[in-house]
Amino acid sequence: MVDYDLIIIGSGPGGYVAAIRAAQLGMKVACVEKELTLGGTCLNIGCIPSKALLNSSEKYIELKTHAEEHGIKTGKVDLDLSTLMQRKDKIVKQLTAGIGFLFKKNKITYLNGTASFVDKQNIKVKSSKELTLSAKNFIIATGSSSMERPGITVDEKKIVTSTGALSLSAVPKTMLVIGGGYIGLEMGSVWSRLGTKVTVVEKLDRIVPTMDGEIATEFMKSLEKQGIEFKLSHKVVATKSTSKDVEVTMESEKDKKQIKDKFNVVLMSIGRKPNTEELNLEKIGVKLNDQQAIEVDQQYKTSVDNIYAIGDVAPGPMLAHKAEEEGVACVEIINGQKTHMNYDTIPAIVYTNPEVASVGKTEEQLKESKTEYKVGKFPFMANGRALTTSESEGFVKILADKKTDAILGAHIIGHDAGQLVAEIVTAMEFGGSAEDIARICHAHPTTSEAVKEAALNVDGRSIHI
Repeated sequence: MVDYDLIIIGSGPGGYVAAIRAAQLGMKVACVEKELTLGGTCLNIGCIPSKALLNSSEKYIELKTHAEEHGIKTGKVDLDLSTLMQRKDKIVKQLTAGIGFLFKKNKITYLNGTASFVDKQNIKVKSSKELTLSAKNFIIATGSSSMERPGITVDEKKIVTSTGALSLSAVPKTMLVIGGGYIGLEMGSVWSRLGTKVTVVEKLDRIVPTMDGEIATEFMKSLEKQGIEFKLSHKVVATKSTSKDVEVTMESEKDKKQIKDKFNVVLMSIGRKPNTEELNLEKIGVKLNDQQAIEVDQQYKTSVDNIYAIGDVAPGPMLAHKAEEEGVACVEIINGQKTHMNYDTIPAIVYTNPEVASVGKTEEQLKESKTEYKVGKFPFMANGRALTTSESEGFVKILADKKTDAILGAHIIGHDAGQLVAEIVTAMEFGGSAEDIARICHAHPTTSEAVKEAALNVDGRSIHI
């Protein structure tokens, strides 16, 4: 007799959501987590604490630089970094406790320890003591961790990953961010607003290579205006830590010329890797791909028929909401239900200011696939609500099929872009067209009107430009 219907390894967004959905469906469920707190990377050292710091730093720079234009005289604005960090930690603690409550409510067994497979039916869980547990099915949801570069030693003090960047005890004078992706730009923005001189070094000739090119260009211009410096087409070839700072050697990808500079803190942000090392997957025949992610079929099943994988540890974008949706879908498949997961409508957001949000295809992808398309754009500068809130930077861009008008992609740079893109995601999920959005009555004055105007502009019918 097996101990559980389902054991889930990992309690991040994919794991804990899968556990709750499985319990709702009447399964006897256990969730194994090797860290001391529930919630995985996203909740503890990723999405949530970074957004707390982004919000605090936005408020700080707003009061410091823009309050007077609203007629608000604040006097000298000081930063108390310790209190700022305490607020972040309080939010994380509240949310991790919330998952614990949900586990108890849904009668989910929580086990703290490191899991490894004995065979396809059994796992060992090592903590203060060792347990062997059996289950009919397993879901691996162990997430990912920061990639490190050979020759660069991370100490989480002067050379840090995003984990260390979330908990610096003082505002550094200078910071080098290695990598111009989502995480590096978000964390760089936080410390830039708090007073750090931030430099971003990127091996490629542009930032965020997966982003629509026009949006990426506008995004970098905005960050440069905020004081962030970029060294594109450069790579870090050496670092040397001293008692005060880190000496960094960078090399041009074009002419191989080297430059040296010193920074108080270096943030490694070159991507993430799936967490598969401790699971003993080779022994039981679970196959990995070239990126060391677990190979799965369309039903999230691995090469072993009762073992499934979801989230960052499986192929696809490393996004918390993707993991959550996969968690629900996977459990429902195990339960014999038909389910739906549309990977073409997964939004991606950079939580800087301005925010950048996207869904579907970029212009570059449409050109590469030789898809005929139309473009509709609308600037927030022409939106009444954006002007009243002093958040008029950026624009909405909608890409639609030239023949059918179906929305193929959308890209937004501007305040609250992450909220605005949800309407377009919904339209795309239901097979909607630009005309569908254009015909919807949007409340006035709202920034959502910019979405409607961009949809109208797909056919050159925008009213306010």
